[in-house]
Amino acid sequence: MLEIPVIRWGKEYESMTRMDVVHFETGETLARVHEANGGLIKIDMKKAKKAREILRQFSIQELVDKCAVAGELYENATLPLGNGEQDPDSFCNMQSATTGLPEHMCRFNMSKNAFVMKHMGEILNALTRGLPFDILTNGYGMEDRGVMVSYQANCDAAGWVLPSNSPGVHTLWLPVIPLQMGLVLKPGPAEPWTPYRMYEAFAQAGIPREAFCLYPGGADKGAELGAAVLESCERAVIFGGLATIERYHGNPKISAHGPGFSKIILGDDVVDDWEKYLDIMVDSVYVNSGRSCISCSGIWASRHTAEIADAMAKRLGPIAPLPMNDPNSGLAAFTMPGAAKAMNGQIDDGCKSAAVTDATAKYRGGDRLVENERCDFLRPTVLHVTDADDPMANTEFMFPFCSVVECPQDKMISKIGYTLVGSCITKDEKFSRQLLDATNIDRLNIGEVRTLQLNWLQPHEGNIIDFLFRARAFQNAPPPPH
Repeated sequence: MLEIPVIRWGKEYESMTRMDVVHFETGETLARVHEANGGLIKIDMKKAKKAREILRQFSIQELVDKCAVAGELYENATLPLGNGEQDPDSFCNMQSATTGLPEHMCRFNMSKNAFVMKHMGEILNALTRGLPFDILTNGYGMEDRGVMVSYQANCDAAGWVLPSNSPGVHTLWLPVIPLQMGLVLKPGPAEPWTPYRMYEAFAQAGIPREAFCLYPGGADKGAELGAAVLESCERAVIFGGLATIERYHGNPKISAHGPGFSKIILGDDVVDDWEKYLDIMVDSVYVNSGRSCISCSGIWASRHTAEIADAMAKRLGPIAPLPMNDPNSGLAAFTMPGAAKAMNGQIDDGCKSAAVTDATAKYRGGDRLVENERCDFLRPTVLHVTDADDPMANTEFMFPFCSVVECPQDKMISKIGYTLVGSCITKDEKFSRQLLDATNIDRLNIGEVRTLQLNWLQPHEGNIIDFLFRARAFQNAPPPPH
């Protein structure tokens, strides 16, 4: 039996309590994971300073170079895992078997994570706006323009409370190690694979194991472990729903990531040619089975919305579940009992509104909810919504779902609400300026860009540099006379 230990600053720890990680379809136990507890985390965090001291023995550039080596190992090597080992194919197979993501999507996310690791130097250069790396190491330094600047680290180690549903979120914590800070990870119960594989890849690349903690635990321990990480780390990130976002709103120590409500907006100047953009709309909704916060959940236009919804429904409605190892499989399974059924009920209730029509119903050839013995699926759903104030106009679910919303262009920005990614197809300069000024849109694309097409040289939900460091005034000589 594959046994996966707790990692406490690089040391393996065998716990008295263990959880089985099982295949969502067969119930087969794939691994036994040792579980951490909140007290353990709080004790370990008293030693966080040592992790930063160890990493500062290397320059940021040296750590960046090691990240590139780690990216190659992560993507292609056979690496240790607990008391066994794992090659890339078995990694994707096991990740699929516990998360419900088709295997080719697991491979895609693996490549995405490896890309970020291999291009870490470029990413940090962009996120620091070209700041010389030694300024972050030393805490101060002279910029090329001859101005003294200072950046102080907000923490010795940063914590991440990770979900199980989307392996792609791991790109967000990868910069922590090259920024010379310790890394504290609480893996999702069904997805220990990525954190442990990355940990081994980093270690094999020459980054000290003493910089890492991994605290796995089952769903019943999730709240305890997550709370301990958030309480003990001076900077921490958590993923969750709207309740999580609201709970930590305004807390500078915690960055809470939730639903993206990402959208495509068609400007009045291009909407009559909407068919030209159909592929962009369909891909933004469907790729990665709609499981990303950057997956499109809303398409907004002032007219032609019924035709847009119908055309999308024709493409997406017939798609049905396929085996996880089928390269054409486009739908992820829901492995949590009752989750898909609850979402299906919410959509059915929403469709009772006179403003809402399920455009996919006539193309689906069956029910939206597909129930199996150990898992469920939700088939793609496109709603046509004629009232921008209807609750279904701004709703997000973890499968290929979107609402095509009819709304006048001059009211769109005020009606769309919070939007993580706004892909706005328009050449109207006045409307583009309004979009640029809209504070409720985080990542803004103007042009023919899918919501999922991220440029990793751009910040995601806030700049991690601004989160982990603070700018401050510093002088080591009197200022010039004035």
